[in-house]
Amino acid sequence: MRSPAELDHVQWHELTHAYGSAEDVPEQVRALYEPDEELVEEAIYALYGNIHHQGSVYQASAPAVPFLAHAAMHVPGRRADLLMLLATLAEHEPQEVDSPHWAGSSVAAICVELVGVLPDLLPCLTDAEREVRQAALRVVAAVAGLLLDELRERVVARVEELYDGDPVAAVRADALMALDRFGRAVAGLDSPLPEVRLAVALLAAERAEPPYPAELVAVLAADGAEPDPGDEALQWNGSSQEERLTRLLARDPDAGLTVAAGWIAAGDLGSRGSWLARTIADTWRDREAEVLRLLLAAVRQEQDVKELYGPLRAVSHWVDLVAHPAPELRDALHDYAYSPDEDVAEVALLALIRSRDPRAVELVLRRPNGRLLAAAAHQFPGAAEQLIPEIRRLLAAGATGNAGIALVRALAPLGAAARQAQPELVDCLRTSRAAIVAARQLGVNGVAAAEVVEVLREATGSTDDSVRAAAATAHYRLTGEAAVALGAFEELIAGGGQLHWFMAGLEPLGRAAEPLLPLIEPLLTADYEWTRLAAAQTHHWITGSPDRAVPVLAELVVPKPVGLEAMAALASTGRVPAELRPALEHFASSPVRLIADSPVSGEGHPDEELRTLARRLLDAC
Repeated sequence: MRSPAELDHVQWHELTHAYGSAEDVPEQVRALYEPDEELVEEAIYALYGNIHHQGSVYQASAPAVPFLAHAAMHVPGRRADLLMLLATLAEHEPQEVDSPHWAGSSVAAICVELVGVLPDLLPCLTDAEREVRQAALRVVAAVAGLLLDELRERVVARVEELYDGDPVAAVRADALMALDRFGRAVAGLDSPLPEVRLAVALLAAERAEPPYPAELVAVLAADGAEPDPGDEALQWNGSSQEERLTRLLARDPDAGLTVAAGWIAAGDLGSRGSWLARTIADTWRDREAEVLRLLLAAVRQEQDVKELYGPLRAVSHWVDLVAHPAPELRDALHDYAYSPDEDVAEVALLALIRSRDPRAVELVLRRPNGRLLAAAAHQFPGAAEQLIPEIRRLLAAGATGNAGIALVRALAPLGAAARQAQPELVDCLRTSRAAIVAARQLGVNGVAAAEVVEVLREATGSTDDSVRAAAATAHYRLTGEAAVALGAFEELIAGGGQLHWFMAGLEPLGRAAEPLLPLIEPLLTADYEWTRLAAAQTHHWITGSPDRAVPVLAELVVPKPVGLEAMAALASTGRVPAELRPALEHFASSPVRLIADSPVSGEGHPDEELRTLARRLLDAC
């Protein structure tokens, strides 16, 4: 160990950390010894941020280790925190040591320093404070594979003593985890301590391939139901026990759902069971109905109304993918739509809408907003005459931002009846409220009245390029006159920017956009994949020939959002290269989701779209 008096013996200014020069490290280490608790807290926070930043370590990290070890032994009340910082700095996977990149790496240098001070830290294994013993176990485990024989045997003996006799079950479980790092197998599935049984089952399952043995699943279900026990739940290698369990069980959906059911039946403490169920739905296809049953069970036993929002939001996300939602689920959603908590009531109503329960329409009319009206219009286009007056009223009242955008989008599924809202759309365009979607809606479903045509023509001169593009397309749709649109798009494409957004507006022009081909063709080889995609689509729209578009689109067929667009574009060409068949078969048949959802995905799930498009393209092969 090295005391603060030796800090000036290190050339910190020649070393770097996450934010550049490490010349501030000595000041932060000295602050650890200050009597002011706030200063100590700030110093620990700063050290976590610079010598260990988001999982990375740096030149200055290893030289800091002996000083941190000294502080751990001499700073009262912060021993556990400083030991955890040391363990975190030294974190690595055991197989990394055999990598050619290990020697000379910052983490290798940290481990060398930590091994050097480890004998001085061993008394922490018998500290009176439980948290200190747990943190010390993580320190010795971090360098378990690097200890030489004599020190290794001393450490293992101390850890075995903790496993055999520590009065705190969580410490015994941590000792078992540490012994595993030393290659010492412990048979503890029959232990009277649930913490130990859970640790044994976790380690065994991590070594197994799914499907996991039933006896392990039973232990995980029975003994893993307790929530994160506060300060007993120190992380191992950057992950809490709950995170490790969730990651592990997400690999085996049957085991995961069994365990989630057990945790929910035990009270869903800390929402562990419902969160695990959601993770299964996020990871695996065609598990939505099972997950919804579990979420309903979790919701029914929740006593805190504010805690209902999370599981109900998950229900609203997945229920749309179930062909026939259970009547008991719909009834529960209907009941929760009357919750006194506004957020809970709204998300329950959103879920009821997406479950396609006709009772939802009346409830939406009682508490209309953009999100609910848009969802209702999507699910119940036949209710246009009921929904449109509310949409118009809210637009006329000055709805802006996302609310305004949602209201305008709510008109899209409602067919010719949506033309009733044309005055409100014109006003949106004039006042720059939801102007882009308003222009699009006017173009798709508007009437070519003189006022509408004129406001669209004026908008083609907007300083907002996206408004300009949408207005140019809409003007052409209503008038059939290409000159205004061509002039706007020529300037937009030549000017760069969001080219893929601009080119998407050229589809209605088709062959009328032929004068723009000299600008489009060079973009077929653009660096940005979205630009290549849009150029290929546009080339096909203009020429009617798939010859140049198909090769560009085919190379973009990957399980990503750009791949979805490429697949839809390929379907429109009627030509699917045979070499895509293996990828398409994988997209169509994979039991695992290949595209994650995102907040901007809208209705449905992008992975479902991937599967549907893959099947469509396979039919065309």
